[in-house]
Amino acid sequence: METQARPQRVKAAVSALCKIPLLLLLLYLFVCSLDILSSAFQLAGGRVAGDIFQQNTILFNPVAGLVVGILVTVLVQSSSTSTSITVSLVSSGLLDVQSAIPIIMGSNIGTSVTNTIVALTQAGDREQFERAFAGATVHDCFNWLSVLVLLPLEAASGLLRRLSQAAVDSLQLSTGDEAPELLKVLTEPLTKRIIQLDKSVITALATGDQSVRNKSLVKHWCHITTTEVLVQYNMMLLVFHSLECCRHLFVNCSLSDVAIGLILLACSLLVMCSCLILLVKLLNSLMKGQVASAINKVINTDFPYPFSWLAGYLALVVGAGMTFLLQSSSVFTSAITPLIGIGVISIKRAYPLTLGSNLGTTTTAILAALASPGDKLAAATQVALCHFFFNLLGILLWYPIPATRLPIRMACALGKCTARYRWFAVLYLLLCFLLLPSFVFALSMAGWKAMTGTGVPVMMVIISVATINMLQARRPECLPLGLQNWDFLPCWMTSLRPLDNLITRVTLCCRRQRANDGCVMSLEDNTINLEKPIKEKWKHKSWQKQRGLGKPRHCENNNCNMGAGLSIKKNTHTDNQDTQLSSTYF
Repeated sequence: METQARPQRVKAAVSALCKIPLLLLLLYLFVCSLDILSSAFQLAGGRVAGDIFQQNTILFNPVAGLVVGILVTVLVQSSSTSTSITVSLVSSGLLDVQSAIPIIMGSNIGTSVTNTIVALTQAGDREQFERAFAGATVHDCFNWLSVLVLLPLEAASGLLRRLSQAAVDSLQLSTGDEAPELLKVLTEPLTKRIIQLDKSVITALATGDQSVRNKSLVKHWCHITTTEVLVQYNMMLLVFHSLECCRHLFVNCSLSDVAIGLILLACSLLVMCSCLILLVKLLNSLMKGQVASAINKVINTDFPYPFSWLAGYLALVVGAGMTFLLQSSSVFTSAITPLIGIGVISIKRAYPLTLGSNLGTTTTAILAALASPGDKLAAATQVALCHFFFNLLGILLWYPIPATRLPIRMACALGKCTARYRWFAVLYLLLCFLLLPSFVFALSMAGWKAMTGTGVPVMMVIISVATINMLQARRPECLPLGLQNWDFLPCWMTSLRPLDNLITRVTLCCRRQRANDGCVMSLEDNTINLEKPIKEKWKHKSWQKQRGLGKPRHCENNNCNMGAGLSIKKNTHTDNQDTQLSSTYF
């Protein structure tokens, strides 16, 4: 037996070693696709982002500044780009630091959309999707909760502005070297062959420079070579500047920036999703049995008592260090999302890794600010420090005490909801990162009266519902009899089931219409598809009669719920029985 088992172990080891280079290749392509995705968003929405920033009179409203930070970061898919634009506005005097702080908070929220999109690629398996979506949205929940606490505090007291100003005054600032770009050394040989952007155009648009209004974001001239020639006869110094044409796919393309952006967006999303699917399959094949248990033990195990609390802080430091090396929090959080989905990293351990990633990306911004020219150094450093203090205070609010780790519970609830109703993930993305910020931005354009008249009642309703829910769960006797549950409300106000049923009906109708329009099915196929569920139904009924079972729960007083009969009828006309979105009872 041992002689037979030994070749099998050797074969398994060789197979695992061959998969590791493929795993690294897929990870490299995944990171490159994220870089191209960011460039695509900048091409498609960079001008819009610049025009939004140009409306600097609106940005003095803290709520409007927060929404602008979210929308611009979602449009360009880069918090560093939106932060650099904000720094340019502050250093040029068009915006003060107090108005820039809400924009920084918004960019912190907007950058978390990338790993939420990555989690959608694991929607095929409900358990993996639940874990992956929870691991992705824990970043969103942390950022939203931090903003809900720190934005009113900043508007009332100027806490972040005072802290950053004190830090800047205490430092002996001098311009330094550029921030290290360790990851770009690996990715730029490939990404520069595909597309190169002139990001200064977006910044110029934001500062109101109309000379670049018709200039393309695609970079055409890359290197400028300067040659100095001294003419001895006239003792003149002649300076010649020579330009070198860029070498990428779209350098001589006649398409518009939006068209190029959409092409790159489609291609990068395709590559990213393909790499993620293959990465998940490879990780699943590699991390089985003893390997998976060993990795779980190393990553998710706490230190012995009384030092068990140190494991989370060590994970926080690891997240900050990895993000500093990668120079991108989106890349790091997107890379660990598939690992959370397959169960290698628990949500409890992913939370401090994500918080550390938030801190790591701010240190990169600080180094980039220190590389600014002398006239922009103080403003750039203060804005970068505001970003750092915002994340640091958020960690102090939502991590040290276990009872305050609300983002974990909120993310787990979102994961369970998306595992049951998969369409909720798309609704969540649209609502939190597009529709809600756009609605608040429209209210801010209407003025303080409209925002106050709409926002105050909404906040009062949210606080009241949260308080009643807490009392219903813990102290129901303190509530009146009618408020001890929500049974008096319509079903659509307390459950997603009615909306799920509506989406199910629309999906089934669309499939039936498509089948009638584009498919010609034979009579034999129809007979087979129709007979099978009917036979199974009568077999189930006869089995119930033989076993002496009663009627289903949805039948009362010899009258069955019509929704169940309608659902059975729909099932008989559906080709694929496993693609239903919800329960069959309406």
